[in-house]
Amino acid sequence: MIIVKFGGTSVGSPEGIEQAIGILKDEKHRGRTGVAVVSALSKITDTLIEMSRLAASGDEGYKGIAANVKKRHEEVAAAFLTGNELEKTKETLSTMVSELLRILDGVAVIRESSRRTLDLVMSFGERLSAFLFAKILTERGIPANFLDARPLVKTDNNFGKARFIPDETYPAICAFFNSLGGGAKPVQVATGFIGSARDNSVTTLGRGGSDLSAAIFAAALEAEELEIWTDVDGILTADPRQVQNAFRIDSISYIEAIELSHFGAKVIYPPTVRPALEKGIPIKIKNTFNPSSPGTVVIKDAEEGDFPIRGISSISGIALVCVEGSGMAGVTGFSARLFGALARRGINIILISQSSSEYSICFAVLPSDAEAASDAIREEYAQEITVGTIEEPTIEKDLSIVAVVGAKMKKISGISGKFFHALGRNGINVVAIAQGSSEMNISTVIARQDETKALNAIHEAFFLSGVRSVNLFLLGTGLIGGTLLDQIAAHKEILAKEYRIKINLAGVGDFGRMVLRPEGLDPKTAKALLKDEAEKKDIASALDLAAFVSAMKAMNLPNTCFCDCTASDEVAGLYADILQSSIPVVTPNKRANSGSLDYYKTLTGFSRTRGIPYLYETTVCAGLPVISTLRDLFLSGDKVRRIEAVLSGTLSYIFNNFDGSKSFSALLREAKNKGFTEPDPRDDLNAMDAARKAVILARECGLNMEFSAVEIEPILPRACFEADGVEAFFKELEKSDADFEKRRRSAADEGKSLRYVAVIENGCAKLSLRKEQAGSPFLTLTDADNIVVITTDRYSTLPMVIKGPGAGAQVTAGGVFADIVRIARTLV
Repeated sequence: MIIVKFGGTSVGSPEGIEQAIGILKDEKHRGRTGVAVVSALSKITDTLIEMSRLAASGDEGYKGIAANVKKRHEEVAAAFLTGNELEKTKETLSTMVSELLRILDGVAVIRESSRRTLDLVMSFGERLSAFLFAKILTERGIPANFLDARPLVKTDNNFGKARFIPDETYPAICAFFNSLGGGAKPVQVATGFIGSARDNSVTTLGRGGSDLSAAIFAAALEAEELEIWTDVDGILTADPRQVQNAFRIDSISYIEAIELSHFGAKVIYPPTVRPALEKGIPIKIKNTFNPSSPGTVVIKDAEEGDFPIRGISSISGIALVCVEGSGMAGVTGFSARLFGALARRGINIILISQSSSEYSICFAVLPSDAEAASDAIREEYAQEITVGTIEEPTIEKDLSIVAVVGAKMKKISGISGKFFHALGRNGINVVAIAQGSSEMNISTVIARQDETKALNAIHEAFFLSGVRSVNLFLLGTGLIGGTLLDQIAAHKEILAKEYRIKINLAGVGDFGRMVLRPEGLDPKTAKALLKDEAEKKDIASALDLAAFVSAMKAMNLPNTCFCDCTASDEVAGLYADILQSSIPVVTPNKRANSGSLDYYKTLTGFSRTRGIPYLYETTVCAGLPVISTLRDLFLSGDKVRRIEAVLSGTLSYIFNNFDGSKSFSALLREAKNKGFTEPDPRDDLNAMDAARKAVILARECGLNMEFSAVEIEPILPRACFEADGVEAFFKELEKSDADFEKRRRSAADEGKSLRYVAVIENGCAKLSLRKEQAGSPFLTLTDADNIVVITTDRYSTLPMVIKGPGAGAQVTAGGVFADIVRIARTLV
């Protein structure tokens, strides 16, 4: 015999019922289905609760809602029944709804709805749906009887969440089925969720109790299998509403299922498993709307899966009650008194955590039970609280529990390390921890706002091993940022397929506008979305830096990364706040690291101590590995004695090609036309950019240097900088061509060439135009190349040379891209 259960969505519409009929008619179920347990039509139970509330408040709105409930059931009936059978069914439905209204009228008179009365009101949902479903099955060629389970499922009188009594329930169910006689029997369409106490008052088994009803029938009749038909493909590795990458679990043990369902897995009601476990009955979770899916089977000895854990679950919205004090340590019976006091108040404890010093203990309860738990503790320990050996209990709300579950955990080391690394890496603070003695569950209490972020981070760590994702937020889509978007678009699929790195562009801002979309933006079109076109105004909003960062933090996406491709001081000023939110920062913007020394130390120090990546390789020499090389030298115990460098691509291009064939001003125009300068070349020739890079290099070598300490030799006459506009600047510069040529010729007469070089040595930094003789590494440069020559204790005889393209959108964006990928590689 097979026992099946159809959930509210399965019987809540003609389409769902049609699917259920097809299931019961298939080869496996025809002639083998003994009981079909049904829930109320979807949303009907909530509607009945609302009707009861309205009646208790004196609001007659419940009468109109009752008419709608009746109409909905009649519409379902009309989709399958006709003629006389339809009229008789409508008459019975009307009788049931009339009975419901009489009860609610009484509630309205006394203005009170007790838990007992509410159970009676809620029972009408299953009574209506089971009666209707039985009629429909019979009409469609499946003989069926309506079975009101209340007389058979005997419970205690804990209204709202009654416990069934096996010793009374199982014999009653067996006796009823024995009374049906031999031979082929109609399918018994039984009401789920409801039972009755010994005084025959109606009780309910708790929300989701229809699953338990089905398990009770399966255990009583020792069925071959229990099938729970719902609207998902089975038990998934996580809640798909919160984790998009969640996938179906093929098989799971009873104990694992209990653990997962206890901590919030919605597919199966927690008490359902135990009756099946006791009788060894397999439970199959299947999808009414996708019956071809194999679903999930719950059995005693499930095969070990490919992953170290079976699944992740969570409970949203719990409260943590904490008790502490010196009067707890070493006191025998303290916990017995504590939990006894809570039990007397009927308070269910979800999780317990105690310090090894026995100085404190905390436990998780539903928020609605928190104050009652606190009162129970005050009452039980009134004397100890008065003398100060026990502190007043404290309550912390707006929390969630996240748990990883799996029998395989006890065989594999490092599970807890990976679990907590995933949380810590994403800045998720752990409030309390608990692990079962079976080593099958690790649970942690976290802030409720971090629940979805935690689930995704943990799921990726355990189930997408090797796959690393980054949720990227980008400010600045100019030359560097725009090129970066192009590179991401071109390389995105290759990264995902070959390197298992996924980059999701979740937000972008520039041109005074911003677009934020957690599900992801197409990097090919992101820049166009920011253009101030009329048809785009409903997509992009006005750029507000504080709002952009706030939205990024509020989304609370796992593995978030902030990338600044602007040259803005204001954006650089946001880095500290972003890092303190455990969000890595990647940037080619030199402003933060060349600004105040204190701010530089704040950023790098916080990154180092908290382990939140702050990557700025491209702030010096674009994509050349200068910063990382200096850091490696420092970490390996080497000491940098001297750095000489050409740090400006613009100045490098000019002096590399200043051989007398062209004037200085003509070379500068050529560099501008090739994109080697800023729109106003004076922004390059004032050497401020090179000086900022020199400060960053000095600080990376451990020097406490402020920008003002850098000695900068001017390249251009003051009149050039005072010129009004770029063209006026070039005309003024042409006046100095003869002077530049004279300096070039003087150097050439000595067999030397001019180069603008930064030198960092003996705690000082200086930028000057030098004469370099043959053999100098600075004379090996071409076009806009940069070069950094590093002399250290180890590299003293032959200095280390790093040389290559130090400017240009492609190499700079490529360096930023590499840093973003580096963020992904540090995630697991």
